[in-house]
Amino acid sequence: MSPTDHEEPESLPGLDVAAEPVSPSRPSSLEPAPVLPIARVVLEQPVPHLDHPFDYLVPLSLHDDAVPGARVSVRFGAQKLGGFILERRDEAEPGVSPIPLLKVITALPVLNPLVAVAARAVADRYAGTLSDVLRAAIPPRVASVDKEFIAATAEPSDTEGASGTPAASSYVLGTTNPWRHYEGGEQFLTELAAGGNPRAVATVLPETAGDWAELAREAMLATVSSGRSVVMVVPDARDLQHLESTLQSSAADLPFARLNAEDGPTPRYRNFLSAALGNVQVVVGTRSAALAPVEKPGLYVLWQDADQSLSEPRAPYQHAREVLLLRANEEGAALLVLSTSRSAEAQRLVATGWARELAPSRDVRREFSPRVVVTGDDFEREKDPFLHASRLPRAAWQAAQKALETGPVLIQVARTGFIPTTSCERCRTAATCMHCHGPLSFTGGSRVPSCGWCGRVANAWSCSVCGFTRLRARSIGADRTAEELGRAFPKVPVVSATGTHPKFAVSSQPQLVVATPCAEPRAEGGYQAALLLDGDRSLMREGLRVAEEVMHRWFAAASLVKPASKGGLVVIAASQSDATQAMVRADAAGFAWRELEQRRDVNLPPACRSAVIEGPATASDQFVAALNLPETVTTLGPVWMEEGQHRWLLFFPYAAGAQVARELKSGKVRSSTHRWPMVSVRVDDSSML
Repeated sequence: MSPTDHEEPESLPGLDVAAEPVSPSRPSSLEPAPVLPIARVVLEQPVPHLDHPFDYLVPLSLHDDAVPGARVSVRFGAQKLGGFILERRDEAEPGVSPIPLLKVITALPVLNPLVAVAARAVADRYAGTLSDVLRAAIPPRVASVDKEFIAATAEPSDTEGASGTPAASSYVLGTTNPWRHYEGGEQFLTELAAGGNPRAVATVLPETAGDWAELAREAMLATVSSGRSVVMVVPDARDLQHLESTLQSSAADLPFARLNAEDGPTPRYRNFLSAALGNVQVVVGTRSAALAPVEKPGLYVLWQDADQSLSEPRAPYQHAREVLLLRANEEGAALLVLSTSRSAEAQRLVATGWARELAPSRDVRREFSPRVVVTGDDFEREKDPFLHASRLPRAAWQAAQKALETGPVLIQVARTGFIPTTSCERCRTAATCMHCHGPLSFTGGSRVPSCGWCGRVANAWSCSVCGFTRLRARSIGADRTAEELGRAFPKVPVVSATGTHPKFAVSSQPQLVVATPCAEPRAEGGYQAALLLDGDRSLMREGLRVAEEVMHRWFAAASLVKPASKGGLVVIAASQSDATQAMVRADAAGFAWRELEQRRDVNLPPACRSAVIEGPATASDQFVAALNLPETVTTLGPVWMEEGQHRWLLFFPYAAGAQVARELKSGKVRSSTHRWPMVSVRVDDSSML
């Protein structure tokens, strides 16, 4: 219930926002709007027990500006909060005496009705609040951009990264269409052009068979020709730049808006408003673009759904794939998941029949794939007796030497830095700082390690277990690898590409390109060879999705290499395993199928859903004990964490997902209302398993 003007300001439990005194409204401002005088407002606050709309009176002076979707300022208790108008109504809820809106901050409909519905569905699925989801969906306001669009309401603005909406036209399937290599691909485009909503998962061939951005562009053109809009989400700025270049170089007129937080507040907000006001039919961007506002949504596209960058790091920790699935289902739109590999979640969509598979035949896959050599197989072991002690096996050295005669060579390493982790040379205990216990590492060519947390130089380090004073490298980073290769190939240029120092493309000249996973630059015409190092170390990490993540990185790197018919070669420095065999066969779908079946056998995601509950021992235990969960839920815990924390795990079938999410949300509401210690709830966050 909204407070009245005659009530005394009260303290609202759990509302941790800065208070700003508000003077009582003048009587003249209480005259209501003549039509639909009640506005339902969702507040911009993350408190769980306030996660529902509130009714406010629309004064006559704000009648024209208080449109559904507008950003407003309201009085709530003794505080002034921001919010968004969900709808205008004739009457308030029974028993509510609404107070007037204070101000309309943005008279433009920044909250699209379809986005509001989708955001509510996302919040319900992840046991979160609508405010948290809208924080990711709607960028901060830039007043000058608001004025720019309000002044140009008569016609669309000539805005940065966006332009007017083209008229729908008939779609013609060309003879060189990149989808011709995929069984069912052309039929998928035909259905999109006819206004259908097909849903598909496609494992993309290497770039020599057709770039993934070209596949996406054709799907966009088919959808736009039917008069509908498209939203495409990619993991990072590198992929976004490549997609933009492909769309801009197209002969077809396909205006688009770009949504990326790295662009800065002004261009991001300008492009957001272009999409929200229907000035463009295509929106491309990173994970926040999954909730982009578009008119008549027809297709949602996701590239590399296994990439960790697509998972929101803030509450409620939603994944872009699940957001697009919810939107496609709610809005009756088509969905296309493109990837060089195949995630277990995408395989489940195919296995359940929710989505179809668009796959090339085995012959086509072999035609465009490079040859793959695994250094840990029996044949290579016999030829290289020192394989067990070598980080770069003989087969990899030979492949690099030969490939450098004609083109560039990609070398993928698992870590950034020089020597990012160290240990005692005698007892192998991890080396930590004597002051803060942070990890010790070597940077550049330094002979003295330093702490990665406090930055102190460890001049007089000694092992806390055995007292030894010499260190050894536990892992070798990209910088150290580049230095070693520079000495081994003194006449060959060495290029380093990491997430902190990105490089988007390299020439076709012979050179060594050392890159971390998902930061590999494209080479003109493709790489002649790729060396995938540290395979065993990567596969031995703990976690449910380790093998799947490694496969994603390997297939992404292999997709940049020339086919075997042109001498393309991929060397994997790893022992024989299901992952390496899948690489040899170029069978990402088969590997994903086996992963999904194995997880079904032991009831692990994505065969089921999950939730992780963490917090202070007493608070988290009470939180779980108060949940009224169905009998189909498996509860594991508590597990002792650091500093008196407990962790609980819940595993439950998809059919019970809505009920479990409601219970988890109720638990958060109870904790918030009673000001109990904070308990973290993460639903379907596989990185925690």
